[in-house]
Amino acid sequence: MASARPLGGRLISVPVLVFAPLAAICGLLILRRLIFGIGAVTDLNGGYPWGLWIGFDLLVGTGLACGGWALAWTVYVFNKGKYHPLVRPALLASLFGYTLGGLSITIDMGRYWHLPYFFVPGQFNTSSVLFETAACMTVYIGVVTLEFAPVILGYFGLKKWFDKVNKIMFFLVALGALLPMMHQSSMGSLMIVAGHKLHPVWQSYEMLPVFSLFTAFIMGFSIVIFEGSLVKAGLAGKAPDERHLFTRLAKVAAVLIGLFITLRFGELIYNNKLHYVLHGDFYSLMFWLEVGILSLPILTLFLGNKFSDSRWLFVSALCMIGGSALWRLNYSIIMFEPGMGYDYFPSASELLISIGFISIEICAYILIVRLFPVLPVLKEVQEEDNAQHGVKA
Repeated sequence: MASARPLGGRLISVPVLVFAPLAAICGLLILRRLIFGIGAVTDLNGGYPWGLWIGFDLLVGTGLACGGWALAWTVYVFNKGKYHPLVRPALLASLFGYTLGGLSITIDMGRYWHLPYFFVPGQFNTSSVLFETAACMTVYIGVVTLEFAPVILGYFGLKKWFDKVNKIMFFLVALGALLPMMHQSSMGSLMIVAGHKLHPVWQSYEMLPVFSLFTAFIMGFSIVIFEGSLVKAGLAGKAPDERHLFTRLAKVAAVLIGLFITLRFGELIYNNKLHYVLHGDFYSLMFWLEVGILSLPILTLFLGNKFSDSRWLFVSALCMIGGSALWRLNYSIIMFEPGMGYDYFPSASELLISIGFISIEICAYILIVRLFPVLPVLKEVQEEDNAQHGVKA
């Protein structure tokens, strides 16, 4: 029998010792940026007003944070209750991903002290795609926080507040299913304004929002499989075998990948752009790299029962993440050409801040699952661990 319960064990473990220094370096670099300006830590310029922090930390980061959203549709909209044990860890990852994505926007703003104007009603710029994206993300972070709150409230025995949150949970779930559809599609719309500066293979005035939404779903399902596989490997017999659930999610994601690739080729053919991917240059190679990485899970689906194999599941999840992330990096940074001799490559500080964000998430995730009932753990194994070790700091 398995139920969500704290893992227990040592809080200061080897992974925490490895990633905590990177998180600390990230904090110091952010402080340097806030005091000395954005030019002190980045190689951004007039041609590239955004770079790694938006392309990777925000667009890829929030895509990977869509696990909770994808499962909300699966469990609550399509009424597939058997996936419910996967919801809590997915919500936790979503909370971290979106919060750190919001932080990346804050430090990417040149005059960050103007950020409060975003919350002043008279200052709303409602004609901006960025406003819609930022507004939806802000509300969604609050929604995910409330969705995850019962885990904390129940653990501390705050039944009164636990009951209050549960009474509005149906509304939170509905809002949580809607908001990412709005801001994830808007993230695709961001680059429509780039016009001819974005390579024609990735520029699509009709389909960029749709493509962005598809990759959000694909990354959402794949990150659930990826994290679940790591947890299963790390707990080694302490966690229930949820491979059958991951197999079904992988099959759904493979169907979405097939639709995504079909629509991409359809858009290229409809707009007479197919010849761009046949040139054999850097741009066409990057396109085929995207398609090739994303196609592997589809091939796996047709190779018999490979999705039931843990290793193939993990590799398929990596391909889904890698292909979707590459598409998002391509349309937001790599295939953007502002002209006028501008070029951009992230500085060491930019890279360390992005690595630091990932490190913060890993450390916080480990600490929370050890202290709070997030992951499903076999009851008999947990009782044995508590008897032997308890929770050690």
